Amino acid sequence: MAFVVTDNCIQCKYTDCVEVCPVDCFYEGPNFLVINPDECIDCALCEPECPAEAIFEEDDVPDNMKQFIEINEELSQTWPNITEKSDPLPDAADWDGKPNKIEKLER
Repeated sequence: MAFVVTDNCIQCKYTDCVEVCPVDCFYEGPNFLVINPDECIDCALCEPECPAEAIFEEDDVPDNMKQFIEINEELSQTWPNITEKSDPLPDAADWDGKPNKIEKLER
């Protein structure tokens, strides 16, 4: 069972989660991070590190965010791997907690 990055990461892109991942399964897009489900070892280290509380175990993804399971799988195949913490997006604090940001997802 993999962990999944969901809606609240969009426009924030905090990378605290990347820093603790022992298998480097995070991939970075312009305004969002994803987890490769084939690489994730379900260690759960990333979930508590996410300031935006955007990471869920696959079975616990809220019903209104189930599409992010497929989005993580799809985008982790094309986006570059990220292995080190970097600064969040400049206006991350303004976007943190705003619902329904999927329209803002840049692929």
